[in-house]
Amino acid sequence: MSTPADTPPTADASWARQAERSSVGIMRFMVWLSLSLGRRLSRIVLHGIAAYFLLFAPAAGRASRSYLQRVLGRHPTLAERYRHVMAFATTIHDRIYFLNGRFELFDIDIAGAELIDAALADGRGLLLFGAHLGSFEVLRAVGRHHTEHPVCMLMHEENARKINSVLAAINPAATRDILPLGQLDSMLRLRDRLDAGHMIGVLADRSPGGDGTRTIPFLGDPAPFPNGPFRLAAMLRRPVFFMSGVYLGGRRYRIRFSPIADFSPVERKERTAAIDAAQLAYAALLEDSCRDAPYNWFNFFDFWSEPAARPEQKPR
Repeated sequence: MSTPADTPPTADASWARQAERSSVGIMRFMVWLSLSLGRRLSRIVLHGIAAYFLLFAPAAGRASRSYLQRVLGRHPTLAERYRHVMAFATTIHDRIYFLNGRFELFDIDIAGAELIDAALADGRGLLLFGAHLGSFEVLRAVGRHHTEHPVCMLMHEENARKINSVLAAINPAATRDILPLGQLDSMLRLRDRLDAGHMIGVLADRSPGGDGTRTIPFLGDPAPFPNGPFRLAAMLRRPVFFMSGVYLGGRRYRIRFSPIADFSPVERKERTAAIDAAQLAYAALLEDSCRDAPYNWFNFFDFWSEPAARPEQKPR
């Protein structure tokens, strides 16, 4: 984000650091409140947060209405818009419990686990392509505690730094699950983890820029999908699965794994066609998940606009 002409860069940087420290402070308070009172009582706060977001975040509200109209096929009611925001607040809140190993609080159904087990049988890792849909933490936490194959999250360096500051406030051990891109040894560390049989998660519905996008029909209209994650998978020559951990209400979550592509046997001359097919498969699986669990889509901006036309978004 550019600095206004009448604002010294040092002041802008100082404000950003102060805002980040404030966010971490709020998160630490919510961690203490949630673990002290329990999930049921601490959820009372979420209703106030959701109502505030619905009333005083007009840009996000417009994006929510636009998305819900596409996925529902009609204008959403106020109650449906509130449900959308409340689902988002709930997944953020439940992050606290997942990252602290409190799985007994939830009913978690897993579909497609046998596909993951088969793909990992040779000891080599794979890529899990998710989206800003539902909760990634339920996937990462379940993977870390219930399988011999660890799950970590691949992020660009600045996003990784900001997420790590939040994770450290929830559970410092969770920061080990973040693998930053953009460092000199990033690709080596990524290959090492894959060779050790790890599962690497990527949120493939957004790009920090520079990798380009491909326009693909999504919920009835063309939308730009980033190329970078698919090029990376082709270069690494690994299997790729779609992943989602959608919130179903109450204490229920559903984890789903579906195959997207296996780049292991793909030669260089075949990459372009394989990448194109994988992007189409990913968009179709994401659309299917949105229609199946419509209140779990958490891209609160105009996803269907070109990236250059979007306002800068803070990473989730």
